[in-house]
Amino acid sequence: MSFKQTIMASVLASIPLLANATLSESELQRFTQGTALTFAVEDNFHNGASSFIGSMTLTNNSGVALPKGEGDWQIYIHSVRKIHTKQASGLKVEHINGDLHRFVPTADFAGLANGEQLTVKFEANVWIAAYSDFMPRAFMVAKDQTPAIFANTDTEDLQQFIAPIERENQLRRYNEPADLTKLATAQLRYERNQSAVKVSEEEALKRIIPKPNKVDFNRGSAMLDSNWQIRFAGRLKSELEVFQQDLAKYGLKLAAQPDHIAVQKQPMISLKVDNTIAGGKAHSYRLVIDDDRIEIVGADNAGVFYGMQSLLALFPADARERVTLQNVEIEDSPRLSWRGMHYDNARNFHGKEAMFKLVEQMARYKMNVLHWHFSDDEGWRLEIPGLPELAQIGGHRCFDLTEQSCLLTQLGTGPFKSGSGNGYLSRDDFVELLKFAKARHITIVPEIESPGHARASIKAMEARYNKLIKQGKAEQAGAYLLSEPDDQSKYMTVQSYTDNSINVCLDSSYAFMEKVTYELQSMYRDAGTRLTNLHFGGDEVGAGSWAGSKACQSLFARSGNGVSGVADLKPYFTQRVAEMLNKRGITPGAWEDGLMYDRVNPFNRAAFANKSFTANVWDNIWEWGVADRAYRLANEGYQVILSHGTHLYFDHPYEAHPEERGYYWATRYIDTKKTFSYMPDDVYGNADFTRTREPIVNLEALVGRELPQLQKPENIVGMQGQVWSETIRTEDQVLAMIFPRILAVAERAWHKSKWENTGVNSKEFDKDWQQFAAALSLKELAKLQQDKVNANLPVPGAKLENGNLYANSAFPYLTIEYSLDAGQNWQVYSAPVSVNDSAAVRLRTRIGENNTSRVTGLE
Repeated sequence: MSFKQTIMASVLASIPLLANATLSESELQRFTQGTALTFAVEDNFHNGASSFIGSMTLTNNSGVALPKGEGDWQIYIHSVRKIHTKQASGLKVEHINGDLHRFVPTADFAGLANGEQLTVKFEANVWIAAYSDFMPRAFMVAKDQTPAIFANTDTEDLQQFIAPIERENQLRRYNEPADLTKLATAQLRYERNQSAVKVSEEEALKRIIPKPNKVDFNRGSAMLDSNWQIRFAGRLKSELEVFQQDLAKYGLKLAAQPDHIAVQKQPMISLKVDNTIAGGKAHSYRLVIDDDRIEIVGADNAGVFYGMQSLLALFPADARERVTLQNVEIEDSPRLSWRGMHYDNARNFHGKEAMFKLVEQMARYKMNVLHWHFSDDEGWRLEIPGLPELAQIGGHRCFDLTEQSCLLTQLGTGPFKSGSGNGYLSRDDFVELLKFAKARHITIVPEIESPGHARASIKAMEARYNKLIKQGKAEQAGAYLLSEPDDQSKYMTVQSYTDNSINVCLDSSYAFMEKVTYELQSMYRDAGTRLTNLHFGGDEVGAGSWAGSKACQSLFARSGNGVSGVADLKPYFTQRVAEMLNKRGITPGAWEDGLMYDRVNPFNRAAFANKSFTANVWDNIWEWGVADRAYRLANEGYQVILSHGTHLYFDHPYEAHPEERGYYWATRYIDTKKTFSYMPDDVYGNADFTRTREPIVNLEALVGRELPQLQKPENIVGMQGQVWSETIRTEDQVLAMIFPRILAVAERAWHKSKWENTGVNSKEFDKDWQQFAAALSLKELAKLQQDKVNANLPVPGAKLENGNLYANSAFPYLTIEYSLDAGQNWQVYSAPVSVNDSAAVRLRTRIGENNTSRVTGLE
């Protein structure tokens, strides 16, 4: 079947046969404006952990009736849980692809009159225990008319279209096995927030994040104001410019001259490079503050930059025009060379500014790698010269089943290109971002997701093919084709896609990879930097990919290429891409499962000529038995970036509560404290709970086999946080999911604490955490807000005892507000409050004018 025939089949499939009930465009608009479409979790205790019962209800107050019987209309919904039910309430349920499903009226449809209600119950994959699992912007289509979104679903206020999640069989994921999660309540938070450690404000204000190796505060202080001058080594001009910009935010405008110009009787900041500092270890620095002199000496330019960040970290958030700094001597070096954050805006694009804000804040906390996941099934977010379809089609989702003008709509975008999650960076935007990152010593590692998770690029190149074929340019059309027209392979991925694997047996697939790499290199050069690392994904390839490909059968038939069957194709693809990157002087990177023959055997490292090859190790779901891959890959010679799902995945909710955003497949929740507790030097020591929240007391017994020990610790080169954006559609949402958890990643990647030898249940851990959390609440959260980053704030803990309300916060010194009239009026909590009506009590935390936590009662 040709692509043209495939497209025609798709169009025909979208038109019900024997349609006899027509809705006009005005009726369609009136119906969707006046009919409430709501989703509900009916029962998670239905089929163990395998499936749940959900429902969609239509409440028709539109004045327009849906006629009975077959019709020419369909309702489309975004459901990340694949629906198993084929027919219900007279509607045929069809899975289109990914999360897109539709409901089509059959001859059994009873109609829906004005004033009536219709509930369609369905069975779907696994479970739903959070509002954010349901997606907004359900819509309706009739004939070839403009689609219409159900008005009550066109919102980020999810409870406008989702029924309350409050019963036990809704709040818990399953009952066989038992879901042992302790659901978040005010009382539970209060207990968890309790600590015998008290941190003074002075102590918290002096706490630098990440914590330096050696800090000695001395008597005396320096009064920094605009009378000070800066002298700098000539090579530090770029660092100086960023430093002056940062100082200006505090009203400090300091004149600067190269260090050959003497200072006349004025206090001075001296910026130097000395490659003997800390034995010459990269990124190390020494910071000395002494009355009328501040000296920052780095082992390299980056070290000086990080010394600047430590100086700025000592500033109170409200400092203006003059800052009093206690005299101090700091000597510091990083623990890990790769201190990263992975950011996915392929799933949902959050705009250009979100990326600049992320890079700026990463630099403040001495992080140095932004792993940019710009391509996936649901989007391609970078303009590539010569392949305009990647951005024009791959950068947008809308209702076009042919996918010749946009990708299939997914993840709550709805039917229009104006919907959430659409967009991309232009080439100029990216060059600007690269320059901004370079000035802050941050390397951007782009990810061309392949060979799986590649639907956006596949469909964009098919659209390119069809356009050029129409123009009679057959050879040009196939140059970068990523799919084979007659491929009969059958597969279904974890995200319910059936067509997202690049065909690794086509030479055009490698031409595509090389073309995109070439254009990326050009962008980096234009930004005055170099593309040193490129990630190619490699993860979650659908089982069955390529089994029905004629091109692959032809490849198998050729002797001497090391490819005899489907099992050889992933290593074959990896080797070809790695070889291409090696010739270009680029270090390849992949997710762990893209580098494994099976559960325990990595690809032969000797097969790759690349000097370095990074592996992001994410799968530490302990009971799945593959959490030892970090050590297996390191021992094999790969450079491992610890990216573990149970502690470092920031698309997971902050607590176990239905109103918290995020997926929760790796663990039920990840708060800032849990990320702070991660131990990079002891992967197995991080084993705390199974997915059911059963405590792990014997990891080896749980796995059932010997766990390999780390033989090449030098190959654990870094760690990074991850945010995936399936449920994250706006800039505010993504920044709140990243911050403040990213500060805990910065802390662990830079500094090894003493408690890592004694464990997270020790007094040493509690003390370190309380100091870190107090610094967050007294300085860092306010500084973030000044830079227009509203971090997530922990919901308060509270209890009622003898008629008095007691409240606390996970972050000491964070302002807690309470209301005794269900949120009508708010007051600052400072001491226990007498309560007459406990049902009317509400609490929240606050930073500044616009940032408050989620509100809680005394549930």
